Amino acid sequence: MEKVFRNYEVLDVNAAVREHYRKMRQNQTVDYVQKMHKKYLTFDKPMLLWEAMSHLNSLIDVSDPDLDLPNVQHLIQSAEAIRADGRPDWMQLVGLIHDLGKVMFLWGADEDGTSQAEQWGMVGDVFVVGCALPDSCVYPEFNALNPDMQNDRYNTSIGIYEQGCGMDNLLLAWGHDEYLFQVLSNHQNNTLPEEAMAMIRYHSFYPWHTGGSYSELLNDKDQKYLEWIRDFNRYDLYTKSNKTYDLEEIKDYYLPIAEKYLGSGPIFW
Repeated sequence: MEKVFRNYEVLDVNAAVREHYRKMRQNQTVDYVQKMHKKYLTFDKPMLLWEAMSHLNSLIDVSDPDLDLPNVQHLIQSAEAIRADGRPDWMQLVGLIHDLGKVMFLWGADEDGTSQAEQWGMVGDVFVVGCALPDSCVYPEFNALNPDMQNDRYNTSIGIYEQGCGMDNLLLAWGHDEYLFQVLSNHQNNTLPEEAMAMIRYHSFYPWHTGGSYSELLNDKDQKYLEWIRDFNRYDLYTKSNKTYDLEEIKDYYLPIAEKYLGSGPIFW
């Protein structure tokens, strides 16, 4: 029997995952996201890439209905599948690091949803804040809980944006995607290609890349993004299994690739 991924109606995961998304939808407002940008994008916490990887041994993503292993296992599974298909080394690296923004739990807080106990500001499918929430969101019945949906400035299909402004000009719900994208954008030794950075920034934006929403806000460049993200999504989603790896054993292969594109010094988080 073929495994079904992203089944949010399975009883044994339903309650915890539903509660995660209820909190996410209720708390992720324009004001909240702006506060998180100010709080977390300080780039004053130096940490080596491999140290950040090791910290994800301590984190299980509560929003994931498919996997209950430490998050670092999902990263290695993704990278190894990309490697097995002979894809470029930079894409293998994206597979290995795409969830690394979740290290914000090290300095996170329950009230922000950025801790191990409260992850609604860190993981899960993201959506655009500042405009109407689409029915393509997981558990769309929670959309009405978002305070911004009572604000006429924010509750239309375009909201605070201009038609065709493009994804790069949208404010997305705060989470590990945007955090890692901003950290790597600030990293002086980063030479990852544009495709890699898009994969990192938008891989959790399911209402767009899978749900087909936000068409009024998109521009021509976003079609390229869609092709890249759907390509990467095959490895992000469909490689999940109970196979586990030792982080140190794969280090000899992946560390030189990481140093090629990100240098050998610390990254400032």
